[in-house]
Amino acid sequence: MSKFHGELTQREQELLKIRRDSDTKAAQLVKMEKMLQQTKNLLDKKTESSSESMGYQENMEDLEEKVRSSRRYRRNSLHHTQMLESQMKTVKGELVGTLDHLQELRNVLRRSQQKAEERKAAMEKLAAGLR
Repeated sequence: MSKFHGELTQREQELLKIRRDSDTKAAQLVKMEKMLQQTKNLLDKKTESSSESMGYQENMEDLEEKVRSSRRYRRNSLHHTQMLESQMKTVKGELVGTLDHLQELRNVLRRSQQKAEERKAAMEKLAAGLR
């Protein structure tokens, strides 16, 4: 019986040891689960931060594209303005030529009117002389 008692005591000790090991392992498992949750939370935060960073990067890319587009628009506008200024100078030159021509025509018209009035006066004089 003492043999059974000794064997029972030994088995109880082994059972106690297994229970302690089990408790220790359970405590370690709880710690590991907490660490896993913390790691997951950190990863989620990093992902959010990365998403915000990606949003910031996309925002910067959009702004850079807007700047490039704005520069292209400015260059095109400048080119268009230069073309319009050139056309305006051409038209101005043509207008000056047309104005000069109109002044010449006006002078011709005045001389013609003067000659017509002189002829009219001469004809009236002749008509008066014939009566």
